[in-house]
Amino acid sequence: MTKLAIPHDALVFIGDGRKALFLRNAGDEKFPNLKTERVFAEENPPTHEQGADRPGVAFAHAGSHRRVSMEQTDWHQLEEHRFVERVAAALEEVVRKGSVPGLVIVAPPRTLADLRRAFHPDVQNKIVAEVGKDLTKHPVAEIETHLLG
Repeated sequence: MTKLAIPHDALVFIGDGRKALFLRNAGDEKFPNLKTERVFAEENPPTHEQGADRPGVAFAHAGSHRRVSMEQTDWHQLEEHRFVERVAAALEEVVRKGSVPGLVIVAPPRTLADLRRAFHPDVQNKIVAEVGKDLTKHPVAEIETHLLG
């Protein structure tokens, strides 16, 4: 991976479907210094701990004896999508305050795709780089190493 140029005061978003960090570059492009500005974390247990016991069953049409089973709702994935929408709204709020010269988005590929759909155009216009990695479980010093190599 090529070294990222993260402008002074830029925001670095590190997130997945359960945790998100907003890091601010207190340094400059040559000597970045990422500082934690905001943390979002939610409990999101697996679907089998959240949903109903079994998926439902329906009849194909009135008077029919043919039954059609329904897929179980993936509560875990639904909550991840909701979480992505909440952090996207929080990023929009920060961007609209005018305090973000640039934005770096770091998330696993599926979350990155969800974020792209959820971001307001004002947020999209501030993005200077996207990285398809899950770094949410790493300390800030390791995140700097991963991003700035």
